[in-house]
Amino acid sequence: MVLTLAAAFVMGLVAGLRTLLAPAALLLVRGGTVAGYVLGVAELGELALDLHPAAQSRTRPVALIGRVFSGAVTGGLVCGFRGLPTPAGVVLGAAGALAGAFGGIAVRSALIARIGRVPAALAEDAVAIVLVAVTLLVVPPR
Repeated sequence: MVLTLAAAFVMGLVAGLRTLLAPAALLLVRGGTVAGYVLGVAELGELALDLHPAAQSRTRPVALIGRVFSGAVTGGLVCGFRGLPTPAGVVLGAAGALAGAFGGIAVRSALIARIGRVPAALAEDAVAIVLVAVTLLVVPPR
């Protein structure tokens, strides 16, 4: 139970870093639904667009709302798939998304100053991908 609740938070955190990565990965691991494939392709676009210098800040209202929504839905699904109350997952996923969005931008800003814009973005991508992979290996959806 505790691992599932932690997974809901971590998947939300990933959504705060990369909006579509968490729900795409969850749905693909869960059984490769059409929605999972569509989100997966859209996530590839997000990863590419994030490298562009004109990419908008993740903490702008529209982007932040999207990340929190993604985290909430994904957290709710994590709990629901494992038989725990969906509202707990929604709250934990949304909280994780806020932590990921604001914490991620702080870490990325520090990395940009040290290693540059593109390497910092790629490092953040790698962290998000590893987090989602480890989470889904430790707490696989049923």
